[in-house]
Amino acid sequence: MRLKKDNLKIEVALFEPRIPQNTGNIARTCAAFNFPLHLIEPLGFSLEDKYLKRSGLDYWPYMDITVHKDFTQFTNSIASSQRIIGLSKSANKNLSEFDFQFEDVLLFGREDNGLPKHIREACKDILSIPMPGGAPQNNNQGVRSLNLSSSVAIVSFHAGLKLGLF
Repeated sequence: MRLKKDNLKIEVALFEPRIPQNTGNIARTCAAFNFPLHLIEPLGFSLEDKYLKRSGLDYWPYMDITVHKDFTQFTNSIASSQRIIGLSKSANKNLSEFDFQFEDVLLFGREDNGLPKHIREACKDILSIPMPGGAPQNNNQGVRSLNLSSSVAIVSFHAGLKLGLF
């Protein structure tokens, strides 16, 4: 039951993910929304990791996952018409104000340091999730960022909802 490329609506990409449980949860979210998932190496774990497998439960047959050896291979694999939309806690554009398009690729960075500058520069836009309890809004007191898996779920659902996919 893998998504066919001609029915593609939204894609999710993880740049060098470090934590297998996050990636397993994200893969499960992508399967639930019928979104393909791209993993851009190097990964911080093996694809055979027991925590990765456990967090994906028995949904692995429903997941459409492609592994890319680096960012260049990833960008070469997507259509030139597709926009790469980066997500960062330090973006100037708010997720809620953004107009998504069919076939956008939502790119998320590493859990420890996000998207490096050269990767952000390759993105069409950079968005952030509004966090009223976030540190920047509260004199650097409060939550600095969300968990990667939670961020992917929020943004994926929001983009799909705005595009009328659900």
